[in-house]
Amino acid sequence: MRLNAIVLSLIAPSQAALRFGCSTVSIQRLDPLVEPGNTPSAHVHQIVGGNAFNATMEVRLLYQSSRATLISNHTDDSTIDWTAVMFFKHTNGSYKRVPIMQNAALPNGINGGMTIYYTQHDFNGNGKDKITSFKPGFRMTVGSPTTPTLDAAKKNVGLRYVCLNDKNTRFPELPDFPPKPCKGGIMTVHHFPSCWDGKNLDSPDHQSHMFNTGKEAFQPAGPCPASHPVKMPQVAYETLWDTAQFKDMWPADGSNPFVLSFGDQKGYGTHADYLFGWKGDSLQRAMDSSCMFNACENGKPLKSQSVAEMNKCQAKKRVTENLDGCKSSNKKISCQVQH
Repeated sequence: MRLNAIVLSLIAPSQAALRFGCSTVSIQRLDPLVEPGNTPSAHVHQIVGGNAFNATMEVRLLYQSSRATLISNHTDDSTIDWTAVMFFKHTNGSYKRVPIMQNAALPNGINGGMTIYYTQHDFNGNGKDKITSFKPGFRMTVGSPTTPTLDAAKKNVGLRYVCLNDKNTRFPELPDFPPKPCKGGIMTVHHFPSCWDGKNLDSPDHQSHMFNTGKEAFQPAGPCPASHPVKMPQVAYETLWDTAQFKDMWPADGSNPFVLSFGDQKGYGTHADYLFGWKGDSLQRAMDSSCMFNACENGKPLKSQSVAEMNKCQAKKRVTENLDGCKSSNKKISCQVQH
């Protein structure tokens, strides 16, 4: 009996590692998780995922997306993901939004967006842990725009920046903005915690129902604690910002010219939001498979759509403002807002 158990453990199927290219569904000043109903919210976000994105994002509305900006799962996944937007601050006090580039591993032509991962191990293998899918209504955030110091930022494991030599650069990971111009741009990385308390779909701070045992750079996470015993997918975002186009406008004094949309010129407060929107048991079935990254597409087991189809997906514009030539107000980027 013991020998049979050992053999079964050795032949147990590995769990999937999923990676999606996602085009931008909207860039606007809304935050339905932290500021539900506020139009506009405190700062501008880049959003990918389902085109039902709006100011409240009730669960019933989330699943009304007619399409999504994910290159895979366009009929199964209406999840919505967002992060703060990066701006370049000119010496005259005005701001210009930094364009977003596609990841090197993805097909050409993706309109901005992010690369999103659902893993349980690392970049090189799938691992053997049983992964439990998120549940309908699940949501979470990682990081905080009020993170005050570099030491505090260092403790936010998995929230990092990479100064790109090219789009394939992944190291070193930095807890704040790179101190010099980056030849290939800047990548922001957001790793979410993957240990769930097994009870709450959300919490007042949108974080306490989850626990982070992760390490840097897609290294295997540690075991989940008794307080948060359920292992869920390790969700991670990569966003590549085309900061290289501003290399000739770097301030003469060498100071960092980039700022996140909530006024953070250090990068300490980088953060991200996640609203689960997979339909039925589609994510569980995907995580139970043994595919890895691109091999999970084209019906094996995930459905796919073309880049052109993905780029067509846009959420309704609910807050209209000029995101270029904006002025600073009370340490925040203040553009002309039109309702």
